[in-house]
Amino acid sequence: MAMGKKQSFFGGAAVLAFGIALVKLIGALFAIPLFNILGEGGAADFNNAYNIYAALLTVSTAGLPVALSKMVSEANALGRERQARRVFRVSFAAFVTLGALSFAIMWWGSDFCAGLLHNPNASYGIRALAPAVICVGCLSAFRGYAQGNFRMTPTAVSQIIEALCKLFVGLALAYYLLHVAHRSVSVAAAGAIAGVTSGTILALVYMALNYLRHRTKPRADDTPDAAGAILKRLIAIAVPITLSSSMVSVITIIDTALVQGQLQNALGYTLEVTRRLYGTYGAGMKLYNLPASLMVALTASVIPTLSASLTRRDRAGTARVINSSLRVTALLAFPMGMGLWALAEPIMHLCYPRYDSELGGSLLAVLGIASLFVCVMLITNSILQAHGRVSVPILTMLIGGVVKIAFNYHFSAVPDINIHAAPMGTLVCFAISALLNLVFVYRTSADKPDYPALFCKPLLASLAMAFCAKGVYALLHTRLALGNPLSVGGAVAAAVIVYFLLVLALQIITAEDLSLLPKGEKIAKILRIR
Repeated sequence: MAMGKKQSFFGGAAVLAFGIALVKLIGALFAIPLFNILGEGGAADFNNAYNIYAALLTVSTAGLPVALSKMVSEANALGRERQARRVFRVSFAAFVTLGALSFAIMWWGSDFCAGLLHNPNASYGIRALAPAVICVGCLSAFRGYAQGNFRMTPTAVSQIIEALCKLFVGLALAYYLLHVAHRSVSVAAAGAIAGVTSGTILALVYMALNYLRHRTKPRADDTPDAAGAILKRLIAIAVPITLSSSMVSVITIIDTALVQGQLQNALGYTLEVTRRLYGTYGAGMKLYNLPASLMVALTASVIPTLSASLTRRDRAGTARVINSSLRVTALLAFPMGMGLWALAEPIMHLCYPRYDSELGGSLLAVLGIASLFVCVMLITNSILQAHGRVSVPILTMLIGGVVKIAFNYHFSAVPDINIHAAPMGTLVCFAISALLNLVFVYRTSADKPDYPALFCKPLLASLAMAFCAKGVYALLHTRLALGNPLSVGGAVAAAVIVYFLLVLALQIITAEDLSLLPKGEKIAKILRIR
């Protein structure tokens, strides 16, 4: 496929960003009413089951899609179409094998997994998610192959299909089981999770059909490597990436088990009280994950694009992608994280009126700051992985994770801190990991990135925006006595306007950045960006 026909770095990122934004909007339409239907206890059951699923899913699918995308993009850069095909076939077989093993663990070991988390009620949901692991494994193979060919649209469409099915099937099942069949909230949570499984099945059907539609006879006559050699290289690339990616999920599981265990064992809280506290924390986590979700678009495009640039020994192009990806990360992540911090309690009250908004707001405020570091960690992980420094993210995440576990184990047993230890530990963990990653990116890059130039202006603009949001909310809600929804809406609108004006006034984004976007030069002229 000619480069001109492929989606550009930011063109592909824009497609994924749009898809992910829509997916997260649908996800919010799913999670917010679902958590209000289930209450804090049911939300804890849902999150506990999903944490087990996420960990096994990461182990079985995190590294291989990246390795597949990297090897396919490298093969295409060298004109080796037959090599790209064989890489896909070998990867697909590996995905199915790992998915089957994960299914067995979740299906037959559901009670054991739920017991590890000190919440036996989560076993229903764990079993309901088991079939999804195999489907997502196959999905990841198709998505990795498409992204390695710089086709991001199929991934975005398949994610939207998953989200819509989860929304309609999951919510309907949860409501039916709880209010019509009068089953427990734990069973209703499992019903909602069944919507996730059905979504992965439909998305897999779409991706398989898309693959067949775009499959053409290779025009190149290259001789592909042997399957064993390809598998060996896939494993060499995938294992370190899997270890670094799975660190987050594994640490989350350990953290969940420790915090819930300490609340029950050290502080003497009952299972119901623990579920309520952790359910509130889980509701805040749904909002905290939104900024990081947009990083999927950038990381998915950074790895194949940077890998191809490094393969061509294009030093200027490599530096351009690194700087632009870091700057765009700051432009997106900083205002979202600071916005969550500024309006934490009003947002919790708006999204989850049945919950303790004061508790939820204090948890979300800390998580909002943590989300900044999560986004920086994710993009720097991708930069390091594209450079072949795949072991570095493992080391940095391991250091941050060990600190988080020790922090949470100690402070969750302190009565005045209890559940508040969870978000504080998250902040400490990702701050350490992100800062260490930035050091390694600087040492790895041939052209050293100027971090103050990349990050200071977006941070200042985001801080100004956040204090503006707090001030506008106080004016509308306290002085003018408007309701919480109108006050939050007004504060967000004012914050968006202030941030946009500051981005232009401080010249945070450059014409060079915009030139990577479709019609970017025209946009730069209209906005008078140089």
